[in-house]
Amino acid sequence: MHRALGRSVAAVAAALFACRSPAPPSDPFTLLFLYRSPAAVAGGRSPLSFRSWAPDPEHSRLVAFDAGLRVAKIVTSARLGTPMAVATLDGELIVSERTGEAVVLDTAGRVLREWPSPHVASIYAAGDTRIAAARSPYYVPQFAAEPDTAPLVALLDTMGRPVAGLATIRVPAVPFLAHLVNAGAVAVGPDGSVYFAPLVRDEIRKYGPGGALRWTAKRGLFRAEPDPVYLPARGTEIRVRHALVNVALALGRDGRLYVLGADDSAATRLRVDVVDTASGTIVATRHLGPRETAVALGSAGALVTRDADALLATAGTAGPAREGREPFAPAFALPDLAGDTVTLARFAGKVTLVNFWASWCDPCREEFPHMAELYGEFDRRDFEIAAISDDVDRGKMLAFVRQFRPPFPILEGGGRMKQAYHYRGLPYSVLLDRRGRVIERIFGFGGAEEFRKLHETIANEVRAP
Repeated sequence: MHRALGRSVAAVAAALFACRSPAPPSDPFTLLFLYRSPAAVAGGRSPLSFRSWAPDPEHSRLVAFDAGLRVAKIVTSARLGTPMAVATLDGELIVSERTGEAVVLDTAGRVLREWPSPHVASIYAAGDTRIAAARSPYYVPQFAAEPDTAPLVALLDTMGRPVAGLATIRVPAVPFLAHLVNAGAVAVGPDGSVYFAPLVRDEIRKYGPGGALRWTAKRGLFRAEPDPVYLPARGTEIRVRHALVNVALALGRDGRLYVLGADDSAATRLRVDVVDTASGTIVATRHLGPRETAVALGSAGALVTRDADALLATAGTAGPAREGREPFAPAFALPDLAGDTVTLARFAGKVTLVNFWASWCDPCREEFPHMAELYGEFDRRDFEIAAISDDVDRGKMLAFVRQFRPPFPILEGGGRMKQAYHYRGLPYSVLLDRRGRVIERIFGFGGAEEFRKLHETIANEVRAP
């Protein structure tokens, strides 16, 4: 389960790495990596006015940092299920979802458009006037063979439509591992050059704007690099032997390429290599400690590290100011099981959990008993649940209800809810305050501990004036 706080118009202060003071305004920082994801810079003409945008997949949100690496803005949306990377193009934010979709937002957090992945799952980078899509290193959902003519990187227009391909994939000895072998990190330079670093191979490549390979850099990590191979199965688990090498790429404002990679074959320890983009020479390497989980670039070109947990500490625990909460939309008017129309307005004056579910959703089956328990822990004058089924088959929906006998209202969405509310998957819940504004979004089912936290959030909201 991922829990995302509702969007706030107020800036949120964040704690910095212990024993370190915030950067002075005269030494602005740009964030390169947050945890294992690339960040991007947008907004502001002066170094002191730009924002570094980074994904926070654990909390289903984007976070903007100011030049002192303080949290300046948080963006959540039903369309941000598990954001893994951020790129910028013409002031817009191009977000790579874990499952490969692209979501494009402006810096105010408004969703402008989205498009499906051109691969099984993609990661996106942008620069000049082009968008590049590579096979995602964060998600290899299935094993499928691909023809040796398939492009390594897809080039897209600003609407996400493929317009060209760059290079071709490498077909491994086991063809069904083609996605894994050709997944990797990607970045696009201001001249349209494309940088690619395979997930499972010690290589960093630069392709010119026309697609010609300009250079390949290697760290010399391994004596030999055999292709990934299947290992004997353990029950239903599919196991593959491979090394993890490259995790993320970021182009610094100093024109150099920064490569977040593994210091061991399992990527339990990380490193940052600094690459000269003209020659491919690795000019510096920084081995990261366990708490060096945010990497930034100072104005003088020096790498600066922070503890990402500390950077996000205040942003992760402080809810948005009540006056900055966004209204839940669109307001629903749906039939209940008796056929009577129930509207969102019926729940005004109560803290309300709007839950989207379906009979075919296994995590929903696990979640329903927890919701029933939560429902009984609060007075009906203070708290309600509106559980909206997205089943197309009403018979299956009714069989589910007969099995679980929920004490809270069940509404029939008729299979139209995903189109209306743009969520990534089920279950999906939105917690609303007494005025129908979003307190937080909850993606998936996280078990008893997540419901304990949800109980605390509701109790605090119920007590609020």
